[in-house]
Amino acid sequence: MSNNLPFQPLVFGGDINVYSVARAFHEAYGIRTIAYGKYPSFPCFNSAILDYRVCPDNEDESVFRRNVQAVAKELPDKKIILLGCGDNYVQMAAHYRDLAPSNVIAPYIDAGLLDKLINKEEFYKLCDQYSIDHPATFIYDKSMGHNFTLPWGPPYIAKPAESVTYWATGDDTLAKVYVCQSWEELLQSLDHVYAAGYQNHMILQEFIPGDDSYMRVLTSYSDRNARVTTMCLGHVLLEEHSPHGIGNHAVILTECNRELELKIKGLLEALHFVGFSNFDIKYDRRDGKYKAFEINCRQGRSNYYVTGSGYNIAKLLVEDLVEGKELPFQMADSRSLWRMVPKNVAFKFTPKQYHQEMRELMKAGADHHALVYSGDSSLKRRLRVCKNHLGNMKRFPKYCKAPEG
Repeated sequence: MSNNLPFQPLVFGGDINVYSVARAFHEAYGIRTIAYGKYPSFPCFNSAILDYRVCPDNEDESVFRRNVQAVAKELPDKKIILLGCGDNYVQMAAHYRDLAPSNVIAPYIDAGLLDKLINKEEFYKLCDQYSIDHPATFIYDKSMGHNFTLPWGPPYIAKPAESVTYWATGDDTLAKVYVCQSWEELLQSLDHVYAAGYQNHMILQEFIPGDDSYMRVLTSYSDRNARVTTMCLGHVLLEEHSPHGIGNHAVILTECNRELELKIKGLLEALHFVGFSNFDIKYDRRDGKYKAFEINCRQGRSNYYVTGSGYNIAKLLVEDLVEGKELPFQMADSRSLWRMVPKNVAFKFTPKQYHQEMRELMKAGADHHALVYSGDSSLKRRLRVCKNHLGNMKRFPKYCKAPEG
């Protein structure tokens, strides 16, 4: 595999995050992205825009480093842009940043700061320090057993403080987030988590009322000098509700909120953050505040909503890290629609108040399905995307209730 460009993207993972990054690079530069994933699975396996390499031990740190070294040696005249598409890969990339071959660029912060930020307990301390609103929070330790109380009532939110070791338990019955309708259900969920082998703290939070359309996602890019250059806010209209997919975005409408975005910009620059960051936020109608749930020290799995809105994430990386340009500060302010579901699901499960604008954006060509790409449209690929559409058409009615009215 070769190209005439001075760089080569190298990503780790096998999900829609990887595919969306590869699509951004392919759209901007016509380049295929090298990716290492654990399984020969959709959407990355057999994609025309990826050189996808199956490696079952991909999450082993020594194997991860060996794969990076192999690509660096394979393409010694290229700058290798190393990107993780999951917290575990990002963590390994950050720890390897200063040890990697000289032609490898890992656009991440110092490993110590990254380890601190991906721990939700530490993140909420920083939110308090920098006046970023967040939900009422209680840090639960396994030693507390059932002997604790909370100053708010149900429903209760429970999620791991540290997701890397949480998923490393390998227990596929664990949920990404537990929404517990009673005290008894909360205690059962905590018992289940620790019985699976997880040892770190759990984050217990007050449930902020409102459906999926109260959610926001903010993606930012901070350049090599730790200066925020690009921010793109997404108004989430629909999320997944299946046990393993809960909280994953399904429909996003881009919007702009200068006050919120500038507040987050202040936090990122105070931390001297570098690379992509991704914040999950919810609007609390009770007090009119936007409350942060977490930071991902990477682009999110829905990152194509940024590229689709006119701010190609691959160009941000290349212009900053390869071409050394000084990028201007920009807040995305154009309206566009991103989705992971077919149109009928998008309209059935999102509030009707957004449907007129959704139709207008579709008509104007400002509608982007993350998997539907003309540059990757073989018959086999199109059939596989249709299978994905059918799966969503079956899954959403099972787990998600259509809004009333």
